[in-house]
Amino acid sequence: MKRQFALYLGLVLCLLSLSAARSTFGQEPYYSGKTIRIVVGFSAGGGYDAYARVIARHMGKYIPGNPGIIVENMAGAGSLIAANHVGKAAKPDGLTIAHFSGGLFFQELLGRQGIQFESRKLEYIGAPFQDSQVMGFSRASGITTMEKWIASKTPVKIGGQAPGAANEDFPILLKATLGLPIQLVSGYKGSADIRLAVNSGEVAGICNAWESFKSTWRKEVESDQLVIVLQLIPKAHPELPNIPLAINYAKTDEARKLIQAGMHDYGTVTRPFVLPPGTPRDRVQTLRKAFLETLNDPEFRAEAKKAQLDIGPVTGDELTKIVNDLFKLDPALVAKWKQAQAAK
Repeated sequence: MKRQFALYLGLVLCLLSLSAARSTFGQEPYYSGKTIRIVVGFSAGGGYDAYARVIARHMGKYIPGNPGIIVENMAGAGSLIAANHVGKAAKPDGLTIAHFSGGLFFQELLGRQGIQFESRKLEYIGAPFQDSQVMGFSRASGITTMEKWIASKTPVKIGGQAPGAANEDFPILLKATLGLPIQLVSGYKGSADIRLAVNSGEVAGICNAWESFKSTWRKEVESDQLVIVLQLIPKAHPELPNIPLAINYAKTDEARKLIQAGMHDYGTVTRPFVLPPGTPRDRVQTLRKAFLETLNDPEFRAEAKKAQLDIGPVTGDELTKIVNDLFKLDPALVAKWKQAQAAK
């Protein structure tokens, strides 16, 4: 009997030891058996959605525990609904990632009503690339050069979503800084919806990333039915060497500073992947590492290339610094920026 008890006790101790070892050496990772949601702030079929879905198909293998990853579209208010969700409602458990317009960080700076998150408290995973924002118009609209746009006797209709989305914020700044004839038609749920409006003649054009135009407007680009007339970046994109830059049309120092702050700096933070405030540091670091490894994965790169999705990773640390620096801008410049938004 004593021998049987000793064997039983030894077995129990052995099992306890194995359990402790499994915990100690991380053989049961936190993400094992779990599912991560990537909440996209725009409708399906647009650039944000395209990047999120390709990343979701590959990122799980770089996260210890190999969790499933699904994409959920939470469109509305220029992606503010999704941003508020991750900033206010989502649990900080590392299982909810949001992908929304980084323009909302600027909108918080400008005091937009309805923002329920604090940009400087969010946790930044990274961004797949830096946007090269441009103005594109349907050939049928007749706006095929800057000269024709400037000479238009009536305001040119441009599709937008809501404050915080580049397709709305940039046209507003162009009107304020360059005096271009613009009529912003707001309220679309995503760039896919604006594409339909452009193709039907409901609006003439849109401000969009050249990278997104190539992937989600491929038919229009390849058929030459979409014409790029202006670049909103510091220097010309290598693929658009002859398209003029907005900064070169600015006639005052104030206009140049607004274009620099509101357009050029915007491009780096426009497509962030974000976690809720308070997410445990180890999970933030795990997802940051997995994100960068995904963007360098050969299979991911091949799929992204096939979909014409450009890749140029921005790290979580870089995004954090840019957002923090944003809130250190000259108050006088911020005031002018607010005036431009109010005058839309």
